[in-house]
Amino acid sequence: MAKEYDIAILGGGTGGYVAAIRASQLGLKVAMVEKGDLGGTCLHRGCIPSKSLLRSAEVFKQTQDALSYGVETENTKLNFVKVQERKQKIIDQLHQGVQGLMKKGKIDVFEGHGRILGPSIFSPTAGTISVEMNNGEENEMIVPKNVIVATGSKPKILPGLEVDGDTVMTSDEALQMESLPNSIAIVGGGVIGIEWASMLADFGVDVTVIEFMDQILPTEDHDVVKEAEKALKQKGIKIVTSAKVLPDTLEKSDGIKIDADINGENQTFEADRMLVSVGRAPIVDNIGLENTDIVVENGAIKVNQNCQTKESHIYAIGDVIGGMQLAHVASHEGILAVEHIANENPEPINYNHVASCIYSNPEMASVGLTENQAKEQGYNVKVGKFPFQAVGKALVHGEKEGFAKIITNEDNEDLLGVHMIGPHVTDMISEAGLAMVLDATAWEIGETIHPHPTLSEVLGEAALAVDGKQIHG
Repeated sequence: MAKEYDIAILGGGTGGYVAAIRASQLGLKVAMVEKGDLGGTCLHRGCIPSKSLLRSAEVFKQTQDALSYGVETENTKLNFVKVQERKQKIIDQLHQGVQGLMKKGKIDVFEGHGRILGPSIFSPTAGTISVEMNNGEENEMIVPKNVIVATGSKPKILPGLEVDGDTVMTSDEALQMESLPNSIAIVGGGVIGIEWASMLADFGVDVTVIEFMDQILPTEDHDVVKEAEKALKQKGIKIVTSAKVLPDTLEKSDGIKIDADINGENQTFEADRMLVSVGRAPIVDNIGLENTDIVVENGAIKVNQNCQTKESHIYAIGDVIGGMQLAHVASHEGILAVEHIANENPEPINYNHVASCIYSNPEMASVGLTENQAKEQGYNVKVGKFPFQAVGKALVHGEKEGFAKIITNEDNEDLLGVHMIGPHVTDMISEAGLAMVLDATAWEIGETIHPHPTLSEVLGEAALAVDGKQIHG
């Protein structure tokens, strides 16, 4: 028997479950379809588990450096089994929380694989969802007035570098490692690759990063990348850029061996394991899009500013639409879609105001344009920059490397971008994000009295530095 709903959401990840909660708050009847575990990639195979491992690596590294703080420790050892147990405990706790939120919102969760059907006896328009239930029971039919596709993404695979889960891995398999390798080659120096490189180096693994572009982190500000490379190399990480991996040369025997073309010359790399980290691909296959008029462009679902597809009653959010593949973006796209369905007239998302974070050690965070982007767009750029080494709290923490950088338009003082690298910058970037939303100037950030001693003083001083008024530099 078909079941009718106001909204059916295909995918229970961060975007999907947040959309479901907002729809419930607005009094709508909601169905959630999820084949795996609620919380999706972010909770089970992405944000949360990787940050748990990064935190364990940070503590291990700090313990090794404890004597510099006047603390004597002996026989510091890493118990990776306990590291993984802690990670899973955090996942389980948050997973239970999401399940509880579904019950609280009276959201019907269908555990199975959903596919969108075309016009049928159930509905004259595309949008009915057939759910192939995990428990093997007869398919459930959901007939919603509106659909939100939130199927997320999966790790991209380089042809020829087939994943075996042991010697060749993506981040999915790496998160399940039972033991650490002595050495690893990471193919791809983007955000995920650099977070893994930092983490594994802090765990004591010999790390080599092989990047196709001429620099790691190609989307970040050039000053931040330069500082990051210096810090990563100080950890012993080997970084090779302008390197095209040659999959045909891959050998797997007691580890891996592979060649890369570097400026026309082949170089061989050997390691115990390989992590392939070359981005993520939207999940658009086998969900019934062929039964609709939805347009898929460059592998992602095409939507308008309200997250509507070509089928106006079918929306899409999160990684499946490409763009900024970030959990917090997916959540807000879910809220936007639901509020548009409910005629709440929501404001479209200004993606230039969305902060992005890299949780390596040191951390990196940014919002807005890089300096090069601002210049390419024709702005008359004025920059303020201030180092953590002049901030008292950074010295107290023993983390004095890094800086804050503020980019403004000299013609009208508008804030164009903020970029940070150093201790806890992922926790501080929201101040810059708020400044962007409120169309603040560097002067207004500088006039904000930042408490002393705090790490946030670096942002206030960088704002003052735009006009050469910094106090401690």
